[in-house]
Amino acid sequence: MTDLSIRPATEADLPAVVAMLADDPLGAQRESPDDLTPYAEAFKRLAADPNQRLVVAERAGRVVGTLQLTLVPGLSRKGATRSIIEGVRVHADERGSGLGTRFIEWAVEESRAQGCQLVQLTSDVSRKDAHRFYERLGFTASHVGFKLQL
Repeated sequence: MTDLSIRPATEADLPAVVAMLADDPLGAQRESPDDLTPYAEAFKRLAADPNQRLVVAERAGRVVGTLQLTLVPGLSRKGATRSIIEGVRVHADERGSGLGTRFIEWAVEESRAQGCQLVQLTSDVSRKDAHRFYERLGFTASHVGFKLQL
């Protein structure tokens, strides 16, 4: 992993990031890599928010992974700040290389550095391999999540 860098995403990374978001059965239904306009608008909002970390993993000048880390200050847990890991994607060519593990380790380290007391994430119920992966890294399936499509 010495040839891998994790860095803040730039707008120039959007085509690669969106392609990875769309590269699975769930993403293929909800992403539109042919029209980057809504992604560019969302990128600007993320870049302006100090509680957002949109990062990419790069190897040999090629974007091979992405994730978003959101810092959420709160009152519960004695005023704890938590982080939320979202949108974790690893390029198909890199799956099984250890990149996913390195990415989550980065997110946990960054969360600690930002003073977070808790790291959380959600994963679609159909992603059984991802669930095993997160459990292997120490995450516990401790809550039931609910979503309301707007």
